[in-house]
Amino acid sequence: MTTHPSRSETDRQLPLGEEIFLDHVGHFVGDQATASAALARIGFAPTSPSVQVNPDPAGGVSPTGTGNITAMFARGYVEALFKTADTALGRELQSALDRFSGVHLVAFSVSDAAAAHRRLATVGFDVRPLVEMQRPVTTATGSDVAAFTVARVAPGAMAEGRIQILTHHTEAAVWQPRWLAHPNGAIGLVDVLIATADVTAAAARFSRFLDRETTENPFGAVVSLDRGCVQLVAPEIFTQLVPGLAVPALPFIGLYAITVMSLAVLEQHLAKGGAAFSRVGDAILARFPEELGTGAWMFVERAEHLPWRGSLNP
Repeated sequence: MTTHPSRSETDRQLPLGEEIFLDHVGHFVGDQATASAALARIGFAPTSPSVQVNPDPAGGVSPTGTGNITAMFARGYVEALFKTADTALGRELQSALDRFSGVHLVAFSVSDAAAAHRRLATVGFDVRPLVEMQRPVTTATGSDVAAFTVARVAPGAMAEGRIQILTHHTEAAVWQPRWLAHPNGAIGLVDVLIATADVTAAAARFSRFLDRETTENPFGAVVSLDRGCVQLVAPEIFTQLVPGLAVPALPFIGLYAITVMSLAVLEQHLAKGGAAFSRVGDAILARFPEELGTGAWMFVERAEHLPWRGSLNP
């Protein structure tokens, strides 16, 4: 088990050595066009939709069953996933959607997903086969392919949703400079917060999954990474953090945090886009538009302004 050396974080897009980063979160949505429009309405700059495929032994590709649109940040990204084919992965997405639309995926990046896959099996997880995944992307000069290696565990092994570890092979194709400037000033994905009925058990599982120690704070338990963290809370703490938002089911990936250049600029875009939001100290809490499902964002200019990163009591 790796002990995180400090709360200072690596300011780099991709991890090196034994580092592990919070890479992206994924909304499961029924309609990619309306999800993209919702992101744009409140000041994000979503990419064009892309259909994900797996290379096959004959040299061709086969559909994974999902596609995505993304909002790419200077650090990390957010995606909205939609069903494209009746495959196992497509049916898994639909099953999650039948429960509720919202965030059902959290992905962590490492330098060697194959090594992470072996480690997960060694510490007792039922792992799926390692997957080489691709998706076509357009670039400023033509077309390219984004390539990933993904380590996944069996359905239900991580009750929170599709919790996975991946390695990026094509940083330049994924994080194109033209997609990194957002009118609302979004800079980076910071933390993800999950409501669960048993914080202690969930923390132990995430600790084993991520190979990082957990610590307790006034909000629950936190797993700190080399960039980002996973904050686990009881449902009553979640309700205090996001008043009035009914938890659709437990566990619930109900909130994630994004840094922005200016809260004042962000407020203008949230208001213009009709978002429900409020100030919470040095942060802005905003509900997801209906097209992105149930949940909320917390926006801050500095990560230490997040309530669970500071000394505030819940």
